[in-house]
Amino acid sequence: MLDTASRAAAADLLRAAEGDRSPIAPLVDTFPGIDVVDAYEIQLLGIRRRLADGATVRGHKVGLSSKVMQRMMGVDEPDYGHLLDDMVLTGPTVDASRYCFPRVEVEIGYVLGKSLPGEGCTTEDVLAATDHIVPSLELIDSRISDWRIGLADTIADNASSAGVILGDARVAPRDLNPADIEAVLYQDGTEIARGNTSAVLGDPTEAVAWLARKVASFGVRLEAGHLVLPGSCTRAVDVRPGNEFRADFAGLGSVSARFT
Repeated sequence: MLDTASRAAAADLLRAAEGDRSPIAPLVDTFPGIDVVDAYEIQLLGIRRRLADGATVRGHKVGLSSKVMQRMMGVDEPDYGHLLDDMVLTGPTVDASRYCFPRVEVEIGYVLGKSLPGEGCTTEDVLAATDHIVPSLELIDSRISDWRIGLADTIADNASSAGVILGDARVAPRDLNPADIEAVLYQDGTEIARGNTSAVLGDPTEAVAWLARKVASFGVRLEAGHLVLPGSCTRAVDVRPGNEFRADFAGLGSVSARFT
């Protein structure tokens, strides 16, 4: 476990890397002994600084929500990061030069109409509290050079969060099954990936319930109005300037982004 000064130093490195678009070496190399507790504390240091600069919390994201990614990282549960208001992009045009190594992921988003309970939160609680579900493209990025990340690296780096582009559709969860939505991702008009929301813990609603229970241990609640991204149902795809992406969700609509 790291001391307070080392955690602050790690947060400083990540903040500078994001601001300068100058990736750093993995934290697991720079700070031997860093663990998951350290990583979440480093993440929170970074978020508190951004809040002090005027940002507000818009919601949260779940990462490592597929069993494949969990096996790669050697963990048995997801991780999470924060979504701030300046990370919700108006689109459809996105400046790729703002990021280090951007990638897109295909996800549905849950917009809460009521706050969720913490400890003991169930999928039934999530569905009852969700006002609507939206199609989304999550923009992920790594301030760690070449995505050479371990678990502590991605957690400290706000779960590799960068932004999210939301589609216009708004569908109540009672009008579709969030656990069985087919999604197709197109790049420059060509299909490059497809998946089903069941890839997210078998049911992405379970990922939201897990998140509510997890953050409760830090004294945090998922509040009414928050957006929650439960995890991607397709592989992540690298972004280059000039790329155009569109994700189509069966029964839910589409979302597009063009990178310049």
